[in-house]
Order: sequence, then C-alpha cells, then structure tokens
Amino acid sequence: MRRREFITLLGGAAAWPLAARAQQQIPVIAFLSVGSPERMAGRVAAFRKGLSETGYAEGQNVLIEYHWLGGQYETLKAILGDLVQRRVSVIAVPGSTPASLAAKAAIADIPIVFGVAENPVVLGLVRSLAQPGGNATGINFFGAETDAKRFGLMHELLPKATRVAVLVNPANVRYTEVTSKSVGEAARTFGIEVVSFEAGTPAEIDAAFAAMSRVRVDALFIGGEAFFASRGVQLATLTARDRLPASFSSREMVQAGLLMSYGTNLADMARQVGIYTGSILKGAKAADLPVTQATKFEFVINLQTAKSLGIEIPATLLARTDEVIE
Repeated sequence: MRRREFITLLGGAAAWPLAARAQQQIPVIAFLSVGSPERMAGRVAAFRKGLSETGYAEGQNVLIEYHWLGGQYETLKAILGDLVQRRVSVIAVPGSTPASLAAKAAIADIPIVFGVAENPVVLGLVRSLAQPGGNATGINFFGAETDAKRFGLMHELLPKATRVAVLVNPANVRYTEVTSKSVGEAARTFGIEVVSFEAGTPAEIDAAFAAMSRVRVDALFIGGEAFFASRGVQLATLTARDRLPASFSSREMVQAGLLMSYGTNLADMARQVGIYTGSILKGAKAADLPVTQATKFEFVINLQTAKSLGIEIPATLLARTDEVIE
C-alpha cells in the first residue's frame, strides 16, 4: 500500500483537508463549537455569510472543519493539539469563552477569532480592545452583562414569582461566578429568593430538575452558557413537563419552547466572526484587528408557551419585544 493511502486510511476525514490544502493551497478554517450541529445551524449559516462578505465560499476557495464539542470541554485538548500539528489557517470560536481561552493557551502562532460573553481584556485574550497585540481577536457579545436586565424582564413577566432557580454549568467556572453574582444582586433588588443548581452533563440537567421540583421554585433562569444552548430540546421538554417558566440568553431556546430570552443577537456575532476570519485569510493580522462589541440585542417571548402556562403578558411588555414566537 502506498504511504499516502495508508495515511488517508488512518486519518479519515481529518486527513482529507490537509491533503487538499497541500495540493490546492486552499486555506482551512477550524470551527469550534461547544454546541451541536442541529442547535447551531443558524450560527453556522451566519458565519458562512460573514465569510462570503470577504469573498470566501466554503468548498470553493476555503475549507471548514467543524468540531462539535457537545458541551464536553475535556475533548478540547486533543482537538487543539491536532489543529496545531496540522497547521490550520485560522481557528474560529464563535460563542464559547472556555474554548477561546483553551485555544489561546495552547496556540501562539495560529490566528484565533473568538466570540466571548465577557471582556476579552479581563479574560487575558487580548492586550486591549483597540490593539489586541497577539494572535487573537474577535467580538465581545456581553453575555454576563445582560444577565441583570434579563432577570428584570423575567420579573416583569412573572411578578408573582418569589423563588427563582438559577441553573449554571460548573465546568465554565468564570462565567458561573459572574452570572451568580449579577443575578444575586438583581434578585435582592426585587426581593426574590434565588436557589442555585449546577449541571454540566445531560444527566445532571435531569437531576437538577428533580431537585427543583422538590424545593418548588416558581421560575428558572438558565445561565447563558453554550452547553445549555446545545441542550435546547432537553431543557424545553423538562420545563414543559414541570410547567416551569424559563428564560435563556438567546432566541434559539425560545424557538425550542422556553418562555423568553434576552441577549445578544448571536447570529450577528457569528457573522462578525466570519468577517474577521475572512479578513485574516486575506492577509490582515489578528494583532491589528480591533475587538468589536455587540450592538444588537433582542427580547423574545414564546406566546404559545405563555398560553400553556397560563401567563398573561402585559401589553406594555409585549410592545417592547423584538420578536414574538406564536
């Protein structure tokens, strides 16, 4: 057997992009997502749109490798090691702080374009917003900063709720701490009791809901973490079963059946990551591309879910929504 054929058999799908790159000089983008392809389809489409705005079309003049973590952060080390060894052109991480931090820690000489929910300067991803100064740049989409406002909107929608569960992922330590602090402060303002639960696997989500039922909470505030976004069907099924009004940070979960969301338009974030990825492929340096900040936020309510829960939405609140799902 020829050596090339042997390598192809060993490497499978991973070997093909490398061979294509060597033969055709087509750049390879590694797309890292903590979610799943089913839940992130809209974000992928937006990323491709951003790439197209810079003149790149998948399968024509650029190859994209999709790496779906499914909330399993422990797989990152092996994935990043493989990407370094194969020298991909750019690593795009639209929507995960832990994955962005892991990529930055593991890789010093491959450009990284991130989308993170927190200040990337504080995270240590860049030197400054205006001058990143390293191999990483991207967009800050203010996930943690919107938690207090989302909690306030939930209070307006559910004024009689006095005990609210907060679900966080302990694997994302920093975001969990920030979310717990901001929600705790907002809850004290409204005189609401907060009960915290943790889950980092599908089984732990089931266990958390069982515990919520025992303590009888009135509503659920789900931390805007990528792992939970990947478990939309499970969370929508459990909240419907337990008749529990719930909120998240992105509209995809409201489409799945949750009551409401407030946060950044994540499709726009992914599009911006695509634009920067294409700009780097065209010769721009990550060190020179200023970090952008999200400007599009959206408040979404699922009217069907509200009706099934017997919740009447105030007209004043309904008028402030950006989208109503019926």
